[in-house]
Order: sequence, then structure tokens, then C-alpha cells
Amino acid sequence: MATVSDSMTAQAAEFRESFRLVREEIGRVIVGHDEIVEGVLTAILVGGHCLLEGVPGLGKTMLVRTLAEVLDLQFNRIQFTPDLMPADILGTNMIVEDEQTGRRKFEFQRGPVFTQILLADEINRATPKTQSAMLETMQEGTVTAAGHRYELAKPFFVLATQNPIEQEGTYPLPEAQLDRFLFKLVVGYSSREELATIVERTTGGTSAKLRKILDGPRLLEMQRLAREVVLAPHVRDYLVRLTLATQPDGPFSVDATNAYVRWGSSPRGAQTLALAAKVRALLNGRFNVSFEDLRRVFLPAIRHRLLMNFEAQAEGIEPDTVLLKILEKVPEKGD
Repeated sequence: MATVSDSMTAQAAEFRESFRLVREEIGRVIVGHDEIVEGVLTAILVGGHCLLEGVPGLGKTMLVRTLAEVLDLQFNRIQFTPDLMPADILGTNMIVEDEQTGRRKFEFQRGPVFTQILLADEINRATPKTQSAMLETMQEGTVTAAGHRYELAKPFFVLATQNPIEQEGTYPLPEAQLDRFLFKLVVGYSSREELATIVERTTGGTSAKLRKILDGPRLLEMQRLAREVVLAPHVRDYLVRLTLATQPDGPFSVDATNAYVRWGSSPRGAQTLALAAKVRALLNGRFNVSFEDLRRVFLPAIRHRLLMNFEAQAEGIEPDTVLLKILEKVPEKGD
């Protein structure tokens, strides 16, 4: 008879194999960007949303479309523009006529947010009013309209993109909105070899036919398994001190934090670190989180939760610079 340990070992092996197959299938379309693909998959495996930042043409939208196909999840795309209204996303009440009685009544027509993977393309082009319409869906997985609350299908993920360069006609995401994203991933340029492969694949006459590797119920099972990974007290203390080190003038803040950060990470940042590190532990064949797991997810989990001060903006200091200093200065073992 299999013991609990044997059962967990088998589940973890299946978890790693499923992750490998998904990443391999995505790789048939998306060339390179291994860290980005791994980051997006990690966010999904803990039930979180992801913000992808990069200049146009780097494959952000293609990655999300490919992911939805490989995971066999319902997919909708919203192109965010300044004239987009909340009702265009959430839905609205419409007057409909009953075919039998001829009576008219209000009926809620669901918007594109009623899906499982929502691509919010160029989310920073929408007005703050429209951006705020996403808060409830991202936090609660629900939509409230005309006093009625509607549940979204599970699993539900928002994968948003934004262009960091062209700022004309854009509205920076407010801190409350940014904090709802589990990860912020910065998509960089392709290497020489990767670019050659991209040109070869995309200018020919054939395209890859993708297999469906996972589905919604299986993803929910994997999310539950990830939460069972052990976070030992001494590792949790390191996580807490890393988070507190992002808060200026605190007991664990470092010089870079005090010099360049106006506001540090919220408790949601610490929760993100714990969950993302648990996924990394499983992918490395462990049922306990290590210090290295936390270090690997620290930047994507926290970079968008820092509000930099005027000095940082004047000197061109990015959040990643401060976070790397924190990793350098905060010891694994606390007092």
C-alpha cells in the first residue's frame, strides 16, 4: 500500500512532467524567452495574474494565445483603448423581448471578461475608470452589475501587456491595480540565434499545430498541490525580512531602499513570494522551499510593488537595482 510520501512523490513527478510538456509545446511556437515562459506558467500554477512589459513585436500576445491553446482554456482578448468603457469589459444589462409573451425585460449580457484566460492587451492605454473595472475580477473572480454578483469560471487568469516606451495616450496603472498582479515580467530582445529561428518559422508556409496538454480541472489540482509544499520557519523568516527590507526606514531596510524607495511591498508581495517559491520547489523535486527558491522569484514578484521616489527617477534607478541590493545585503539567517 502506498504511503502518503509515495503518493506525494508521484504527484510531484506528474506535476514536473506536466510543466515540462507545456513548456515544450509552447516552445514549438515561442522561440527563447525561457524565463518569461517559466514565469507565466509559475503565476498560473498558483492562480495568479501576470503583467508582461516589453516593446511591441516581442511575442507577448502570441505567448498568451499559445498558452491558452496548450492549456485548453477558454480565451478572450481585449484591446485596451482610451475610449473603452467598463461595460465593454464586464458586460451590461440589455432590454430583451420574451418570444412567447412579448414582454420586455432587462437581461445581463456578459462581457469578454467571462472567460478563463483574458489577454488585456496594452492595458495602460485604458482610462483609470476602465482599469479599475478589472480590480474585482482580478481579486475576487466575480463581476458585480446592477446589484447582482456573477462568478467567473475557474481557473481565471488575467495576462496583461504594456509598452514601456510609448507614453503618449497612456495611463500608468495605479498601485492598487499593480498589486493584483502576481508577477511583472520584463520581455527583452531575442538573441542572434533566436531571431534567426523566429524568421525561419514565421516566414515559411507552415505553422505548428499545438497539442492540448492540460485543462482547467487539472490546473486546479496542480494549484492545490503547490500549496502543500512546506515553508519552514527559518525560510519563512528570510522571506519576511526580504519583504520588510523593501520598506524604507524600517528595521530591515538597506541603504538603497532608504535612498530610492518611497513605498515598499505590501503583505501581498510576501504571499506571492511564498506561493511562487513553492512552485519552484516542486519543479526541482522538493517538498520544501529553499532560500534559492525565494531569491529566484524575488524580482518578478516584487518589482512592480515598489514606488520609487524622486531621487530614483532623477538618477534613473530602477526597482530591480534596489531589489538586487536587498538580496545582496539581507542574510539568510536572521537574529
